[in-house]
Order: sequence, then C-alpha cells, then structure tokens
Amino acid sequence: MTTCWFSLLGDVAAAYIGIRTTERLIAVANDNIAKQKQALSIAQAKFKAGGTDERDVFQAQNVLGQTQAAIPQLTIQLEQFQNALCVLLGIPPQSLGLSFSRLRGRIPQRPRTVAVGVPANLLRRRPDVRAAELAALAQSAQIGVVEAELYPAISITGTFGGSASTANGHNLGQLFTSKGMTYAAGPAFQWNILNYGQITNNVRLQDAKLQQLLVDYQNTVLSAQQQVDNALVGFVQSQAQVVFLRSSAQAASGAFTIALQQYDQGATDFTTVLTAEQNLFQAESNLAIAISNVSLGLTALYRALGGGWQIREDGYFVDAATTAQMRARTNWGDLLPPASAPQPPAPGLPGPENIGPTIRPPEW
Repeated sequence: MTTCWFSLLGDVAAAYIGIRTTERLIAVANDNIAKQKQALSIAQAKFKAGGTDERDVFQAQNVLGQTQAAIPQLTIQLEQFQNALCVLLGIPPQSLGLSFSRLRGRIPQRPRTVAVGVPANLLRRRPDVRAAELAALAQSAQIGVVEAELYPAISITGTFGGSASTANGHNLGQLFTSKGMTYAAGPAFQWNILNYGQITNNVRLQDAKLQQLLVDYQNTVLSAQQQVDNALVGFVQSQAQVVFLRSSAQAASGAFTIALQQYDQGATDFTTVLTAEQNLFQAESNLAIAISNVSLGLTALYRALGGGWQIREDGYFVDAATTAQMRARTNWGDLLPPASAPQPPAPGLPGPENIGPTIRPPEW
C-alpha cells in the first residue's frame, strides 16, 4: 500500500500498542516472580525443616530463573518499540518512560462500537486503489486522443500587426496608421491518411494498455478486500480468544493458590506447584497478547479500509512550525495556510470530495 497519512497513523498506533503490551507483559512477569519467590521460600523452609529434599528448592530456583530471564528480553523489546515510535513522531530516539508513566501497562481497549461503513466505498480512499483507478481513467482518455488522429483536422490561422519603414518616402509614424497595418488569414487542412494503418495500430495498442490497467485495478481492489476481510476476521476472533483466555488465566490463578496451600500443608508434592506456576505465567502472558491483538486487529482494519481514524484538530498536513520554515525559504503564496488561519475541522467519513471518479469505457 502506498505510504500516506493513515498508514503513518497505523504504524504509530501499532508501535504504541506494542509499548503498552510489552509493559503489561513485564508486569505479568514481575507478578509471577513474586509468586514464585513465595513458593521458593516455602520450599527452602520445608527443606531446612527436613520436610523435603533439596530437589524442590532447585526446581523452584529453576522456574524462577526462567521467569526472571524474560524481563531483560522484554525490556529490549520495549526500548525498540519506543525508539520506533520516536522515529514515527519525528523526534530522536529517547526514553518515553516519564511520558507514559500514568498509563503504564494499560493496553488500549477497542471502542464499544466500530463504524467501518461499507467497505466497497471506504476502499476507494486507499491510495493504491485510487491510483489504479485514475491510471485507468487517464488511459481511457488517451485512446480518444490517439483516435482523433484518424480524422481530418481543419484550422484557421491568422496574423495581425503593423510595419513601418523610412524607405521610399515613408516614415515611422505610419506604424500607427492604416497604411502600417498588416494582416493575413487562411485555412489549414491536415489528414494523416497515409499513416492510417499506423494510427489504427496505435489505437489498438492504447486499448490494450487500458485493458491491462483495468485488470490491475481489479486485482488491486481484490487485494484490498482481502486485507479488509483478514483484518475483520482477526479483530472479531481475537475478541473471542480474549474471553477464553481470561477464563483460563482465572482458573490458572486459582490452581496455583490451591497447589501452593496444599504443598505448604504437605498434601502434595512440589511438581504440582511447578506446573501451576508455569501454567499461570503462560496463561496471563497469552491473555495480555490476546488483548493486544484486538487493538492491533482494529488498527489493521482501519489501515486496510484506508482510514477511519479520529484525526487531531490540526487538520493540515503541514504543521505550523514546518509551514514557517517553508515560508522563510520560498514564497508559497496561498498554497500554505497563514499562521493566524483557523484550523479546519477534523475530517470524518469520506464525503463526495474524497470519492474518486468512475471509470467509463471509451465510446468509440
């Protein structure tokens, strides 16, 4: 897809969702580390009291170390997402911890209602669809331009002016009199009848190019519809997955609590606790990723539809600071808005001005 403003917004949203998801995964890991340290403490106490062997301690340390090892990798991923977001926002890579501290770990939630409109209409906002459509339209007009060479062209040309000379008793003052006026007019006729075959073949060539562009346009639309359907399926099914994984995480939390209590009371071995620890960490991590997939699915849907975002109040494509720099270099006239001009309202759903022309076959 051609890069444009909604594609940039999609990348920004995806990077931001990635930051929040990674923060949530780090929080899940830290929470499980605390629970695993509690299990390790119980295993160490039981070992010192002679209630179990040292194997339980080693197993507890093994699982705890694996969970702790996930923190550095997640931190690397978090820094990469932050750097990517900085680049997308046009600022040098830097830590965004202070800016995001208030919302740390809160994965953006989807709105209650999602208005996607009619995909067949919204797809026309995509630049690749519009470009393919306009290319076919321009080629359709090109056929008429070439076909016009098959017919004779009649034109009338003329000139009007003045002349003066000092020769033979004349003077330059006659330039502005009737004697100094000159004019000429006459018809012109042109017909490339000897190149009739060549022109006819050129018309056929242009028609073949039009057919190719029409096929390209159809393929572009089909590809766009595929992306929309894939995004819709991912968005809907991710929500169903969240429901199941939330239930799974709750069950895993309950199983860990019971297993730890039973182990502390000597009613079960430590293997049950280890299994519960691993299941809980995996279930909570999967839940965080599934919640993220819902937001990413909605982002992919809006990207595939060619928009649907709520744009900032500054509806201009060039911000005020960049506008001032450009005006300092070049006289842009009315092409750039003045600094004192009110900002236009945020664009909503596509109106008639955002809908491309309809392709019409040549009438010949």
